[in-house]
Amino acid sequence: MPNAPARTRSIHAKRRRNDAAVQGSLMLLDSPLHGEVRGERSLAAFPFFALSKNKWMKPLTYDNGQVMIEVRPSSNGVATIYDKEIVLYIASLMAAKLDAGETVEQDFTFTAHDLFSVTGSNHSARSYSRLSEALERLQGTQIKTNIEAGGEGEEGFFSWLSEARLHYARNRKGDRRLKAVKVRLCDWLFRAILLDRKVLDYANTYFQLGPIERRIYEVARSTCDEGGLDIDLATFRLQIGYQNPLANFRYALKQIAEDDAIPDYHLKLVELVDAEPRPSRGRGRRATPCRVVITRRCRKPERRILSA
Repeated sequence: MPNAPARTRSIHAKRRRNDAAVQGSLMLLDSPLHGEVRGERSLAAFPFFALSKNKWMKPLTYDNGQVMIEVRPSSNGVATIYDKEIVLYIASLMAAKLDAGETVEQDFTFTAHDLFSVTGSNHSARSYSRLSEALERLQGTQIKTNIEAGGEGEEGFFSWLSEARLHYARNRKGDRRLKAVKVRLCDWLFRAILLDRKVLDYANTYFQLGPIERRIYEVARSTCDEGGLDIDLATFRLQIGYQNPLANFRYALKQIAEDDAIPDYHLKLVELVDAEPRPSRGRGRRATPCRVVITRRCRKPERRILSA
């Protein structure tokens, strides 16, 4: 990358050195990631993950009459939107290999260092502990859906990862040092990426967003055409996967609309003043119905440098 900034070149060089050190120990790696972060379209369009940083033990369900999703927790809870970072990273590795014309298999081996560098996580001991917990949830969470992948459907439940292992080595002091992470991607997602090829590029700032903002971005990225998205608030809440009451969701969206920080998209709430107010569950006044309108931001024209 001759034109990349010095800091960017330094980061990529460091990632290559770390992965090269592991490759020197006879473990073949799929990392570091070369290219953009990408994700499968269905995982962006629909709510497969809990919008929580803490353990979420309740099942998740979604049914819009066409798409059905049921997610059951393990003893460690449902996989969260933050655990999804690992799935996106693996999907990105797979998409990059396909773009390069390489053969892909369901097993992926990578370093935690590269994963953290891509997702913007720090490299603390706590991050490594969270990685282990996230892998357990991704392997333990059970998913059932009627969404077909690669022209095939599945009746039973599956997990995001059918295998997940952390490979360690001992240093001279006897302390464990994580060498690599090895996972096996589920058949459903592997087929979707390999055969359907409906993979979306993600904004560079995606991992800096909060859980609701991440889902808003994903829904917009996967469903917005040139005309944008205009959807009822209650329906939008279900597609986002927000589990708290509609009034709470409305309040959260108002704040997000004011901040206007969704990458590439602008969100606003439009109150339908002429519509009949919805009954309130409490004793307060009835809520005015509203719709969510999402439009793509206008890209600034590139500045042309004229040669003398």
